[in-house]
Amino acid sequence: MIHQYKNNGYDIIMDINSGSVHVADDVVYDAVEYLSGKLADMERPKPIPEPLKEEVRARLSDVYEFQDIEDALSDIQELIDNEELFTKDVYREYVTDFKNRKTVVKALCLHIAHDCNLACQYCFAEEGEYHGRRALMSFEVGKKALDFLIANSGSRRNLEVDFFGGEPLMNWQVVKQLVEYGRSQEKIHNKHFRFTLTTNGVLLNDEIMEFCNREMGNVVLSLDGRKEVNDKMRPFRNGAGSYDLIVPKFRKFADSRDQANYYVRGTFTRNNLDFSRDVLHFADLGFKQMSIEPVVASPDKPYAIREEDLPTILQEYDILAKEYVKRHKEGRGFQFFHFMIDLNQGPCVAKRLSGCGSGTEYLAVTPWGDLYPCHQFVGQEDFLLGNVDQGITNTKVRDEFKLCNVYAKDKCRDCFARFYCSGGCAANSYNFHGSITDAYDIGCEMEKKRVECSIMIKAALAQ
Repeated sequence: MIHQYKNNGYDIIMDINSGSVHVADDVVYDAVEYLSGKLADMERPKPIPEPLKEEVRARLSDVYEFQDIEDALSDIQELIDNEELFTKDVYREYVTDFKNRKTVVKALCLHIAHDCNLACQYCFAEEGEYHGRRALMSFEVGKKALDFLIANSGSRRNLEVDFFGGEPLMNWQVVKQLVEYGRSQEKIHNKHFRFTLTTNGVLLNDEIMEFCNREMGNVVLSLDGRKEVNDKMRPFRNGAGSYDLIVPKFRKFADSRDQANYYVRGTFTRNNLDFSRDVLHFADLGFKQMSIEPVVASPDKPYAIREEDLPTILQEYDILAKEYVKRHKEGRGFQFFHFMIDLNQGPCVAKRLSGCGSGTEYLAVTPWGDLYPCHQFVGQEDFLLGNVDQGITNTKVRDEFKLCNVYAKDKCRDCFARFYCSGGCAANSYNFHGSITDAYDIGCEMEKKRVECSIMIKAALAQ
């Protein structure tokens, strides 16, 4: 499968099955474009049939010199011989045994607090309540969750625990206790915990920063961008904005971590479709690690992103990508999560096919110890998997998530981005289509544009 596009003056050709990416000149680009319609059903052609070469020559002769066309055909043949162009899909064979795989749990999202001190308008957790009651996780429940993770992690040594909410700092003492307990178990079980934290920063102070810098592998700092954008969507319950309180804390925290191992993470809505300005606002504040995600909301919400917004949004990613390149070349660079793409190593085959591992490798734990496939399914009883006392009892739902991969999704099978997004978010698919093996269409269009921008950036910065 081939995907071709032009972006910021670059002609880019992607061979999806091999993961190869080529920055081409115009004649190679046009020749591949013609050949891709002819070679799609051929079994790795070696060499390109002469009659097909004649077709290419005839098609391109009015635009390019004869020798340039010959050189292009030679270059294309070399890429085919090296299995970097028009390659066979070798991933399907990995899918057949997914359901029979032994489940190894690698990560937990601990809902340490189903409560929050902000009233974010778009919060899928309903101000931390998750369709239920306000609650704080006890140390006893959290300890059982860590014991469950150790017991179900097989021979895997590196485990991850994210302290999530609501707002985790509202239950800070238990966070510290659980980190201490986890560390006490590492040598006993030959495990290593990587603890992470997501916070709105309201309760952030020097003691918490010091502890996090010592114990947290990553910290996510929630901020939506410019003051007027943030305060519209992330107010306190009395309606007052949160920007002025949290931004100085976040700047201090990021500097205390040497501008590494954290993300300033925002959400853009229909209120700020010019979100590239919010990302650049982060950069102008001095932050080096950032992400801004599209809101996922019911179409009846006034801030929900609609299909007609897509042209503006896709243009914003292009604007941001060009500025990203410019600032990096000027020595003012920053990292934007969705533009960070590894073309050399990348995720393993299982991750390419099945993504985040929700429902199997990754689980969410409620304050009272119930297990769900991820934080976005918490409170939806059809997806209750079990609890920290009995483990996974709803194996039917777990097995459905085992089979949640790019070949189980009709919309993914022929999508060029499938091995980059791994089929997208199961929760978004379910919330919009009632199935975890569908796909959130608006999100798909944005992901495809982000992949294209990411690869263009690689090409631009390689020069």
